Amino acid sequence: MLRFDEINWLRDNSPAWRLLRADHAALVLSFLEQVFVIENVRSISAAELESRLDDVLYALNETDGGRFPRSAKAYLDDWAAPERGWLRKYYTAGSDEPYFDATPAVEKALRWVRALEERSFVGTESRLNTIFHLLRQIVYGAETDPEERLKELRRQRQELDEEIARVENGDLDMLGASALRDRYQQLAATAGELLSDFREVEENFRKLDRDLREKITTWQGAKGDLLDDVLGSRESIAGSDQGQSFQAFFSFLLSQSRQEELARLLASVHELDAITEADPRLRHIHYDWLDAAERTQGTVRQLSEQLRRFLDDQVWSENRRVLDILHDIESRAIRLRERPHVPVSTELDGTSPAIVLPMERPMYTPARKTPINSGSVLPADDEADPAALFDQVYVDPGPLRHAVLRSLRRVPQVGLTELVRDQPLRHGLAEVIAYLSLNDDMFRLVFDDQHTEHLRWRDDEGRERVAALPRAIFVRATSATNTSAMNGSDR
Repeated sequence: MLRFDEINWLRDNSPAWRLLRADHAALVLSFLEQVFVIENVRSISAAELESRLDDVLYALNETDGGRFPRSAKAYLDDWAAPERGWLRKYYTAGSDEPYFDATPAVEKALRWVRALEERSFVGTESRLNTIFHLLRQIVYGAETDPEERLKELRRQRQELDEEIARVENGDLDMLGASALRDRYQQLAATAGELLSDFREVEENFRKLDRDLREKITTWQGAKGDLLDDVLGSRESIAGSDQGQSFQAFFSFLLSQSRQEELARLLASVHELDAITEADPRLRHIHYDWLDAAERTQGTVRQLSEQLRRFLDDQVWSENRRVLDILHDIESRAIRLRERPHVPVSTELDGTSPAIVLPMERPMYTPARKTPINSGSVLPADDEADPAALFDQVYVDPGPLRHAVLRSLRRVPQVGLTELVRDQPLRHGLAEVIAYLSLNDDMFRLVFDDQHTEHLRWRDDEGRERVAALPRAIFVRATSATNTSAMNGSDR
């Protein structure tokens, strides 16, 4: 039972509740459901997700009068912010591009919204049977009396024998159409919930990893007690209740016979005529389970490896500090051995604590402001020559463009060094920049980063200047129209 303060705390702190209260909740839920739930995407690059969201925003703004004015990147960064918590933004190993994944809060909000939809058929019989099966498993799975176990097994065998006898006599107990739809509805709901729970399982693993790191960082006791407390099992993360339950599920699902049985049963179910509203995702739900479970398993391996390296770093740092102390003691002992007559002494920082009473501290004294008198400042007598402001170097790009076109009329491409050799630079580096800034439809500029060229010229004072830059090549346009225009431009 939830109390008032617990509900009030969830209202203020739950990311799923914040998502339902958001102004653009419809956009967030519909887009994230399509990408991360329906398509079962567990990791997508930021560029691809931005492109897909940009298409959705464009379509919505066309029909809704520009209701979403921000860019796709701004929306994604806002959804991944800590105060939102709807997307997890992270970096993979060996990549500097961010990736995104939905958080469990999105799955919880979607589950609540789906529950608001009206259903034409609500089954109850299959859920009651499931309750009875679960109760039997709990009670007899915890039974320690062999007689009780045998009694239950004999009861099950008797039921099987009676059913076998009825089938041999041709008496088949068939499920009706409503019973089949009832069970299929529960199957689809349970399968979808299981797939969505993988994100929460992965998030629980990450929280467990953070808790372990905090315990290791703040531990004040002996190191042996820490290892007994944290590493009591083979793997702290895999040995937790969450880890043991997940490992059991993963081992069960990896069985080849179980996979074949699942595929065969799902195919048979979707061939039934009574299943009129079949869920297309349910046909291959076991493959989605495998993909999600493998990603969660990879997260467990990664966190366990990081935790092991974290502990190794802690041990290495502690051992290094101990060795430094021992080496310092040994060096001091050697120096004292060579001087046996020198008395051994030690120093104390203080023989008594220093006490400073609060009222002994001086009062605050505001800083004095120095007055500034600018009345004695007189204007200058000499007037500055403004000609220097207009004495700037200007490079006309027209002659440079004509020089490139003349060269490209003879050859399909020409390098910048060849142009400078035929027509030396007159304005130095400014002219080089003008060459590199040329923009024309009849040629394009290509850079070869694998090779470096050196351009040389002399300045107004006669000194030689050298500029090193990647090889720059002007390439002629391939169209016939540009070629004829190029030939005519030099006339």
